[in-house]
Amino acid sequence: MEGVVVAVSRSAKHTMSKPNEESIRLLAGLGVEGDAHLGTTVKHRSRVTRDAGQPNLRQVHLIHGELHDELREAGFRISPGQMGENITTRGVDLLALPTGARLCLGSIAVVEVTGLRNPCGQLNGIEPGLMAATLGRDERGDLIRKAGIMGVVAVGGEVRPGDRVSVVLPSYPHRPLTPV
Repeated sequence: MEGVVVAVSRSAKHTMSKPNEESIRLLAGLGVEGDAHLGTTVKHRSRVTRDAGQPNLRQVHLIHGELHDELREAGFRISPGQMGENITTRGVDLLALPTGARLCLGSIAVVEVTGLRNPCGQLNGIEPGLMAATLGRDERGDLIRKAGIMGVVAVGGEVRPGDRVSVVLPSYPHRPLTPV
């Protein structure tokens, strides 16, 4: 699987939307330089109140640009960074990746996939009904979370729009993504 980085975003504050940048720097073991979720321990506010010492498995949030297309077709006005993602991609089926897959971004950066983003009600603050639009059901009736994936920075480096995205799969057996 190969794709491309469409946009990169970050916010130093805990805001839902993150402004697009010309580039972002990924820091190994920490996340996106200058982003509110940077660090080795969890930074997501609701998770900090439960256990501030748990590892930060949500250093980098990635969304596939194809989700934005789907949401726009459903009538939402969505653009990269607006749903809180740091990296918007195109051409890689992020939701189909197994836990532990590595995304090689640009010339050296690598993000290891830790799990699915669990959509939250804050999405409805962007547009009413957006949270429900990021959820679906498969043929068995199981819940599908479409709001992107989370990862940790394995190898730091600069990431820019237009950078190539390639996937390195982990050894078998593959473990499906679950919310982190």
